[in-house]
This record gives sequence, structure tokens and C-alpha cells, in this order.
Amino acid sequence: MITAFKCVNKWFKVNLLSINSDKTHYIQFKTKNKSTLDINIVCDDNLITTLPKVKFLDIHIHDTINWNCHIEYIIPKLSSACYMMSSIKPFTSLSTLKTVYYSYFNAIISYGLPFGGKSPPTMKIFRMQKRIVKIMMGYKNSISFRNLFRKLEILPFVSQYILLLMPFVVKNKNLFTLNSENHTTRTRQFKNFYQPITNFTVHQKGIHYLGNRIFNNLPPYIKDISINVRKFEIYLK
Repeated sequence: MITAFKCVNKWFKVNLLSINSDKTHYIQFKTKNKSTLDINIVCDDNLITTLPKVKFLDIHIHDTINWNCHIEYIIPKLSSACYMMSSIKPFTSLSTLKTVYYSYFNAIISYGLPFGGKSPPTMKIFRMQKRIVKIMMGYKNSISFRNLFRKLEILPFVSQYILLLMPFVVKNKNLFTLNSENHTTRTRQFKNFYQPITNFTVHQKGIHYLGNRIFNNLPPYIKDISINVRKFEIYLK
């Protein structure tokens, strides 16, 4: 990390740029059983400090690879979207409400979703989604949300997670290993991705592990058209 920072700092100086050491920080990812390393990164005699969480491209990342901080960041935005939806509900049509939903609420929950959509805290997002769907349909009492999602033709949170994750997988197949690369026997799983064995919960909830698992469980006729990404997305949805 120290060597990498020196290279970055050198590149900045060559291009007549400078690093603001007061606004520059680094993050060390860790697990419960592994402590952080003692790293001293110096920039022009100023010590670069470490932070437990950072905001990168509007995604809040924690050093324990926890999605909690990002969810706590977007929940108030989703709550505001629900309030706005209830305010305009009496004056607009359902088609307009769906347009507002996709342009505001859906845009918030889908951003960065493939990277943390399977962590337990995301149930808070699903509850907010059910809340805004109920507002759009004008229901106040408890009701079967499955029917409401179908009437609105809106994907529930978990389904949307799969719909965003799978195109990422097929577009980046070079990041995954096929079973055919590990053995030459042509079994029924020959064209599937190799599922690595891991005991780390963090890895099991990650995009690489779940991407393998979900893709391998897709119907064969959908997996066979994955070469055409657009067609693959349509059939998957």
C-alpha cells in the first residue's frame, strides 16, 4: 500500500497536481479474526490517516465490508421518497406514480445493489419498498404484497437484485471459472461456473460467490442465451 501510494503521488507531481493530505485517507479491510496492520503512509511530511468507513462514488464502504453504513445513508432518502409519493398520490395517475418510483426510489436502491444486496440489513430496504408500493396502490391495511407487485409490474427487492447481478456476471465471465476449466469430464454441470468452497460469511454474501450460485441455478434455456446480454436480461426478467 505504501509503495502504491508513492507511485500515485509521483504521478500527481509529474502532472503538476498535488494531493490534499487533509482530505486523503485510506481504509484497511478486515475480519473479526484478523486485526489491522500498522501502516504509516506519509505524503509530503504529513501522515495519511486511516478511517473505519469511506464514501466512494456515493457508496459508503465499511472496513468490515459491512453494508449497514450504506443502508443507513439511503434509508432517509427512501423515506423522503415515500413522503413525496403520498403527497402527489391524490393528484396524479398510476402511470405517473410509476415514473416517479423508477426515477427516484428505484434509482436509489439499485445503485450498487449487486455488491451488497444479499446482506441481512437490506431487509430495511425491502420494507421501505413495500411501504411505497402500498402508498402507490392506496392501501392502508396489511395486504398480500405479491399481488401488488404484480399489478404494478415492479420487481420485489430480491428479484431486482438478481436481475442486476446476473448481467454483471455474464458481462464479466472472465472473472469466473468454468467447471470445464477444472476437469474434462462432460457432466450436466460442465458449462456451469465453478463454486469455490469457503467458510467466510463475508465471502458467501459477496458478488463472486452468489454470482456463481445464482447463475448455476438458472434454467438451462436462460443460461444458453447468456452470450446475448440484452436477450438474456429480457428472458431473465
